[in-house]
Amino acid sequence: MSVIGGKWKPIILYLISKGANRFGVLQRGIEGISKQMLTKQLRELEQDGILKRVIYPEIPPRVEYFITEKGETLFPIITQMSTWGKKHMS
Repeated sequence: MSVIGGKWKPIILYLISKGANRFGVLQRGIEGISKQMLTKQLRELEQDGILKRVIYPEIPPRVEYFITEKGETLFPIITQMSTWGKKHMS
């Protein structure tokens, strides 16, 4: 649970899997998340081997996030959590 637990990580992973792999796009796609919290969550996911950060040598530098093979194995779990949540929303 420490890898994907919390309010933001499943949302971040879902958005990245749908192509929102830049910081600004992620921040606009997640209502209520601060820059500091998004940065913290992305760093934790990267440290856990779930995300890979790629920095492109451009001016200004472009940074993109991608799901690793290890991260891909979480999607059946996240999908089941989403299905359960939709079924039990009141």
